[in-house]
Parts: sequence; structure tokens; C-alpha cells
Amino acid sequence: MKIKIAKQDLLAGIQVVQNVVSPKATLPILANMLLETKQHHLRMYTTDLDIGISCEKSAEVVEDGAITIPAKRFSEIVRELPEGDVTVYARKNNQIEVECGSFKTKILGLPKEDFPKFQEFKDKEAVRLKQAELKEMFRMTSFAVSHEESRYVLNGVLMEVKGKTIRIVATDGRRLAKIEKTLAQEAAKELSVILPIKAVQEINRNLKEEGEIVFVAGMNQVMFSLDGILISTRIIEGDFPNYVQVIPKTAAPKIMVNKEQLLAAIRRANLLATPDFQAIKFEIFKDKLIVSKTTPDVGESREEMAVAFNGSEMAIGFNPQYLIDVLKNLADETVELELFGPDKPCVIRKEDYLYLALPMRL
Repeated sequence: MKIKIAKQDLLAGIQVVQNVVSPKATLPILANMLLETKQHHLRMYTTDLDIGISCEKSAEVVEDGAITIPAKRFSEIVRELPEGDVTVYARKNNQIEVECGSFKTKILGLPKEDFPKFQEFKDKEAVRLKQAELKEMFRMTSFAVSHEESRYVLNGVLMEVKGKTIRIVATDGRRLAKIEKTLAQEAAKELSVILPIKAVQEINRNLKEEGEIVFVAGMNQVMFSLDGILISTRIIEGDFPNYVQVIPKTAAPKIMVNKEQLLAAIRRANLLATPDFQAIKFEIFKDKLIVSKTTPDVGESREEMAVAFNGSEMAIGFNPQYLIDVLKNLADETVELELFGPDKPCVIRKEDYLYLALPMRL
């Protein structure tokens, strides 16, 4: 294999694929990056066996072939190269020569045959969605994913596709976030998969505000295609909780409050929180909301703000982080909180979005 490629193109491709390379790879080959020629392109590919990422960049292909090269070392070398064209030449003994300007180095690689195969993307039953919409869907839900390893089914987001509706749901058992969007074209078949949070973060890192993303589900994985990048991820096996039955119907008293004022007040109260004393207190009246926090051996705070409330006065406790996470992602100037009682969840409900947080004992 011998190719010539602009340094910036090579570096951009490396930056796309290098994130999934584990520094503690169980197999030596997984610490490598596959370089492979494909017509007038160089394809770079990495995997940790759960997630695989490939990226294509235009290159002058002098000689076809493929080789794997230590990903971290290759990335560091390319980053320090002078500007200009880079020549990568793989010899028969798995030795790789990298040249740029007057600089030349040799690195030992491993043969392509030892590297896990990357499935080809077949878009016959693919679902198409705007990148900006999927980015918003991940942003509004992924923070609610559980990070407890014992609850592995909740360590990802549920993605459902039915007809022209795509839905993403995340929960850690104490809060739940759900968002829906309408597809431009009806899906060829129904889909219900749990995407690991690592895969969600990797996909989200490559999403842009323009363009389209296409994805298709296989037996135990989902493959995403966007802007010359392919991302393949294993799905989490198991049954996602029945989230529909925990969502209350719209029949609760509502608080209308300025979002930024509420977010700032909760952040200030949270400054006094400790792992043993997390809850902040809401005292709700017809025209005002008092946000307070009392922590033994630390201190206390109290803040009052104007609201509009159409229910009975109540006091209720919340984990402040659960409210901060959703409020900082909402674009609305005013937010409407549904409250069903001091021992019932708080719900934020919009046309295509729902967020639910359980209360804490005061």
C-alpha cells in the first residue's frame, strides 16, 4: 500500500476514529488503526469490539493495500508533521514508512488479517433523519442515562422508530426524558434498540447542524452513516422499562416561572449540597416560589421569586442536579412545571418533549 494525502485531511480522519481506541486494549490489534485504500480514498478504521468507526478521506492512491498501525503513535506523529502532503508506504514485512517534507520515520504495524472485520453499510431499510434533529434528541435525553453498572439496561438510550415517528427515551429510575420527532419518510420497518451511552456520545461528537444521518439496524447492532463516517455499535440486550405507565396524565397544577431565574436559584442552592444532604426545598404559593437549602454543619440559603401557580400551597424536595440538567438544555424563556403533590413527580411537558423527576424526602 502506498498513498499520498494532505496532512490536514489525514489528521482530521484520525481525530474522528481515534476516540474508541482503548489504552488498555485486551488484544494488541485493538490498539491499532486499520488503513485501507478504497478507489481514490483512504479509509481509517478503529474498534473496541463494541463500537467501530471508519472515516474516508480523499487521497492519491499509488498502490492499493491495507495495514494496521499503532493508533496513538501514528496520531502523535501526524500531529507534529509540517504542513504539506504525507506519504504512507506499507512494506511486505508490516513496516510502515511515513514521509512529509524532509521528515521520515518507520513504524512496525500488524497485518490487516488480524483486524476485526467492519460490516458494510446496506441502506435498503435505512432510516433518514436530519443531523441537527438527532443532535437535539440526544442533548435532551442522554443526561438522564444511568451510570450504575448493575442496571446495564439503563446504561443507554432507547431508540424507537414506528411509521414516521422516531422516539428516544432515557431513564435512571429516578428521572425520565423522552423526545419525539417526525421523519420525512415512513420507516420500512419498526425498530426498538438500546444504544450504549458511549456510542451516543461518539455519534453526537460527529453530528453537525446541517446534513442528514442514515442508520440501519442489524441483528445485534446499529450502523450510522454521516458525512463519510460510519459508526457501528452493539446494542444493549435486555428489556427497557415500560416508561409509558409511569408518565402521569396532564391534570396537575402548574407553575409558570422564568427559566433562567429558576435555574440560577437552583444552582445557588446546590452550592450547599453534600452527598448526604442533596435535596433542595421548593415552597410554592400562589404568586411566589421559595427555593431553600439547609445542610447540617455547612449552612443554609433561601431565595424567593415571582411565579404563577394555580394549585394548593405545598413544599416538595428535589435533587437539584435533576432540575439543572433539564433546565440548562431548554430553549424556552418561561418553563411550566406540573406538580401532582409533595410525594409525586414533577413533570415538564412540551409538544414533542417530556421530562419527569421524582421528589426527594426533605
